[in-house]
Amino acid sequence: MATTISARQALTAQGWRENVTVSIGDDGRIADVAGEDTRVDHTVGVLLPGLSNVHSHSFQRAMAGLAEQRGPSTKDDFWTWREVMYRFLELLTPDDVEAIAAQVQMEMLEAGYSAQAEFHYLHHAPGGGTYDQLDEMSQRHFSAADLTGIGYTHLPVLYMRGGLDGRALAGGQLRFGCDIDRFETLYSELAARLTDLPPDFTLGVAPHSLRAVSRDGLDAALALAPDGPIHIHAAEQVGEVREVKGALGAMPVEWLLANMPVDQRWCFIHATQMEPSETIGLARSGAVAGLCPLTEANLGDGIFDGSRFLKHGGRIGIGSDSNIRIAVAEELRTLETTQRLRDKQRVVLTSDAAPSNGRALYERVAVGGAQAIGRNSGRIEAGAWADLTALDDSSHMLAALEGDTMLDTWIFAGDDSLVCDVWSAGRHVVTNGQHVRRDAIVARFTETMIRLRHAL
Repeated sequence: MATTISARQALTAQGWRENVTVSIGDDGRIADVAGEDTRVDHTVGVLLPGLSNVHSHSFQRAMAGLAEQRGPSTKDDFWTWREVMYRFLELLTPDDVEAIAAQVQMEMLEAGYSAQAEFHYLHHAPGGGTYDQLDEMSQRHFSAADLTGIGYTHLPVLYMRGGLDGRALAGGQLRFGCDIDRFETLYSELAARLTDLPPDFTLGVAPHSLRAVSRDGLDAALALAPDGPIHIHAAEQVGEVREVKGALGAMPVEWLLANMPVDQRWCFIHATQMEPSETIGLARSGAVAGLCPLTEANLGDGIFDGSRFLKHGGRIGIGSDSNIRIAVAEELRTLETTQRLRDKQRVVLTSDAAPSNGRALYERVAVGGAQAIGRNSGRIEAGAWADLTALDDSSHMLAALEGDTMLDTWIFAGDDSLVCDVWSAGRHVVTNGQHVRRDAIVARFTETMIRLRHAL
């Protein structure tokens, strides 16, 4: 794996540097960041720290486009979309899930992500029956990640009930369900599997939401992963906030901050429905806000209070969530432009000290995303995992541009076709803009999609 990469310009932990050589050790970590080197294995134009995708439900990539027709109600929203999702997932076999996960991870890598966190709740067979191996579905994600070479954090989800009134799971939710004992068994099996996987694979935990997990369940989930990462859906939808407030007497983020040991281990997914005091409290907690702007726009979730959150020291990461689109530049652009639409101003998520909007966004999500998924990455610095993304500066989009202006142009005027190479923990998985196993992965995914679509 040892290799050297020469970059004409690189965004290092100390800022932009020209004519840099990054050396990767046999352990997949950055060994050195130095000047020009006579021995170079790869030459690139622009080298960036690779990003971590903090939130993904991989199987939902296969239903992209299938929930874009108005339902029978007069108001189509997240809850009507969820019904379509539940019907779709009843079709999925373990083989399907593996094929879809590999496709999603390949697309993430080609878009410029180096690592992924999978918020994994599809544990069981249709109807809620268990597979011969309780962690069968998780194993399929591990296999996909081993094939694609993506850096991987697995977040098994505890999903106990249909709502805060304690109603039983029904329909598609039965595939998610675990009581505390079953979930502890599942987690133990996953922890045992981890010893046979690449050393940069990580296991965390995800109590799904306050709707789906009891207080006892939250405590049990935290006990299983005392060092994190801990991810939870929080305050995504108005209906969810109303239900939590009615049952617990507080807004979701408000309740979690008051009743849970929220710190740097935590990642609050979405958090689009917060009062200003919650936004400030979450920012000061050290937790990461896991933002998924393309999915949040698609589902009508609302707009995260980004300017207030960052003003108070908040940390952010980005995720592709439903995988309706997998696009790094577009995700970052949407994060900023939705703030502009709400506030009726330009260049919102930056500061006078760091005026480049593209760089401010990129560096924030690089560092915050790495924290959120428990990965020593997000920066080009000796000792970190060699998670690296290269852009093609010979393209007309980036020609003659340097540093911050180049990054601004990619994020706000370009797309992910400018990504030419990606390394994940030193694994060179994307070359010339394409994944090294693209043909086989796409062929299997296409075959799976044809069968699923005929079955709908």
